[in-house]
Amino acid sequence: MGQLLDGRYRVQARIAAGGMATVYQAMDTRLDRLLALKVMHPTLATDGAFVDRFIREAKSVARLSHPNVVGVFDQGTDGTYVYLAMEYVAGCTLRDVLRERGALQPRAALDVLEPILAALGAAHRAGLVHRDMKPENVLIGDDGRVKVADFGLVRAVDTHTTASTGSVLGTVSYLAPEQMEHGTADARVDVYACGVVLYEMLTGGKPHNGGSVAQVLYQHLHEDVLPPSGLVPGLAPQLDELVALACARDPQQRPQDAVALLYRAQEARAQLTDAQLDVVPPQAKEVPAGGLGGGAGDGSERTDVIPRPEGVQPPLPGTDEAELNRTSRLEVPPSEQTTRLRPVRASEAPEAPRGGLLQRHKLATITAAVLLLLGAGTGVWYINFGQFTTVPAVLDMPQAKAERTLRDEGLGVKVVRGFSSTVDRGRVMKLDPANGKQIRGTGTVTITVSRGPNIVAVPDLSGTPVADAKRKLRDLGLKPGTERNEFSDEVARGSVIRTDPVAGSKRHPDTAVGLTISRGAEIEVPGVLGSKRADAAETLRAAGLRVRFADEPVFSTQDKGTVARQTPAEGRTVGKGETVTLTLSRGPEMVPVPDVTGKSEEDAKTQLSDLGFQVEVDKPFLFPQDEVESQSVEAGKKAPKGGTITIKLKGAL
Repeated sequence: MGQLLDGRYRVQARIAAGGMATVYQAMDTRLDRLLALKVMHPTLATDGAFVDRFIREAKSVARLSHPNVVGVFDQGTDGTYVYLAMEYVAGCTLRDVLRERGALQPRAALDVLEPILAALGAAHRAGLVHRDMKPENVLIGDDGRVKVADFGLVRAVDTHTTASTGSVLGTVSYLAPEQMEHGTADARVDVYACGVVLYEMLTGGKPHNGGSVAQVLYQHLHEDVLPPSGLVPGLAPQLDELVALACARDPQQRPQDAVALLYRAQEARAQLTDAQLDVVPPQAKEVPAGGLGGGAGDGSERTDVIPRPEGVQPPLPGTDEAELNRTSRLEVPPSEQTTRLRPVRASEAPEAPRGGLLQRHKLATITAAVLLLLGAGTGVWYINFGQFTTVPAVLDMPQAKAERTLRDEGLGVKVVRGFSSTVDRGRVMKLDPANGKQIRGTGTVTITVSRGPNIVAVPDLSGTPVADAKRKLRDLGLKPGTERNEFSDEVARGSVIRTDPVAGSKRHPDTAVGLTISRGAEIEVPGVLGSKRADAAETLRAAGLRVRFADEPVFSTQDKGTVARQTPAEGRTVGKGETVTLTLSRGPEMVPVPDVTGKSEEDAKTQLSDLGFQVEVDKPFLFPQDEVESQSVEAGKKAPKGGTITIKLKGAL
C-alpha cells in the first residue's frame, strides 16, 4: 500500500481480488479525488491482444454516461501494470446483501432490479454487452444508489470465442444456454443473467444447483427455471412470469434487451398490491444490528477463465463447489468422432460350417422380411401420426405462460393482438390451429392476445390516490397522461380531482388520460421571520402545513436562533399539508467599517454599500460640500452587515 501508480494514483487499500484484476481504493493526487483502481493481473497484461481489447472496451464504457453505471475516469499503463481508474462507490455488493438477508421482499428486489436494467439498457442501446451480470457486480452505495460495475471487462476477451479459442467466459450460474452451446453473446445473455439474479433475490438461492460445474451447465441447457413461488408461498404470479420470461432457454423468447425487460418489470410492479410487494420469503434472515455486510469476500466468486464442453455431460463427482461461483472459461474438448464400421474383407471373414449355411440363409431372409414390415409400419405411422402433436389448451392464459406451454411441446409461437370485450387484456383469446387440433411437431401456433375492449370507458377516478388511479387506467388498456395540480377543499392531497377526458367518455385503448391531482385545501402561508424556532413551527403546523428546517443557519439581521428565511414566503398560497422550509439565523455578520472621511458622497456610499451596509447622508442646511466630514461608526470597528451607517458632509461655514 502507498505505492504511486503512473505518477498520479496513490494506492490506499485493497477492496477485492478476482481472477483477472485486483481492485484498490486509491487517491487521485492531481484532483484530490477518491476512486477505485482496477489493476489487471500481470499474467494477463503480457497478452497484447487482451490488453488492446481491454483498452478499446474501456474507451467505449467511458463514453457510457448513466447514473446507474460505475463511471470510468481514466485508463493507462505503468510498467507491467494495466489499470482502469473508476468511480469509487462506498457501500457493499448485492452479494453482501444476499449473504446478510438470505432473500429480499419483492418490493426490495424490484427496487434493485430496475436500476440494474436501466444501466444495462443504456449499455445495450450503445452496443455494449456486459456478459458477466451477477450480484458481485452490483454495487449498493451507502446512500442507497444501485450501480452496475465491470462493464466491458468480460467483453474485452472476445465477443465470440468458440471458433478461435474453444472457450467462453462467464460465471457458470449466470451463463445463458447459447453462451455454453455456441459461445455467442448479445444483449439477451444479460437479460437471462438478470432473470437468474431476480430469482436469487426472491428465493435466496440460484435456480440451478449442483455439486459440479457439469451439473449446473447441464441444467441450464436442459431444464427450465422453476417458478420462484414454489419456494416462496404467496409470491405473485406476475413475478413467476417475469422470471420465466427473462430465463427462457430459447433467446428468441426473451425480451430483446434490458430496456424491454425493464418495461415488463415496471408493468409487473404496477399490477402488484402492497401486500404482494411486501411478502416476506421464508429464506429471509433477520438483518444483524451491524447492518449490511461488505468487504472483499473470500475470492470464491471472482472473475476467472472456465472450460466450455462441446457436449455438456451429466454431473461429474468431485468438482469443487467454488467453481460454480466464479467467472470462468469453459474449454472445448476435441470433437468425438462418429464410430464407423469397416467392411470385412473376404480373406478376414471366418469360414462358416457348410452344414448350417442353408439354415442361416433362411433365418436371415425371415429376419429381413420382419424388419421390412416393421420399417414400413413405422413409416406409415410416422407419416400419419408420429410427426404431429396436439395443440395444447392455452386459451385465457396469460401471454407468457401460453408461450411457455407451447414451446414446451416443441412448437413455435407467433403473437398477434386483437380486441376483445370478454377476454382480459394480456390473455390469449384465439389460437390457430385451435386447441386440440393436430399440427406438425415443428409447426408454429399463432396466438391472438387480447388488448381488451375496442372501446373503453374512462373510469371515475375522483378521490382515488394517484398511484391507484394510474394502475386502474393501465388495467383497462388506457395510459396515464399529463398531470396537473389544483387546490381542493373536498379531495385529499395526492388524490385525483378529475380526468381529461371526463369519466364515462369512450376511448380506444392506449389513449392517454390526463389527471388533475389535489394539492389539498388552499392555505396562505403565515409570516414567521424573526420568530423563535419552536414558535415558528407551532404557527405553521397550526395552519395545516409541514415544517422543515434547513441544515445550516445563515447570517442575517435577525437575532441569532430566530427565523431568517422562509420558503414559500409570507402570503404565498399553498396546499394543506405542503412543506415550508425555514432557515435559522446565525445573527448578523460583523464586517469591518472602512474609513470614508475625505471622500466624495458618491464614493463613500459605493464603498459602504458594496460591503453590505445601508447608508444615510447627513447634509448641513446651508452650503453642503461634496466631502465626508465624519462617519457614525469609526473606521476599523465592526458593524452588522445590513446595518445602517450615517456619513456627515462638510459645510461651507
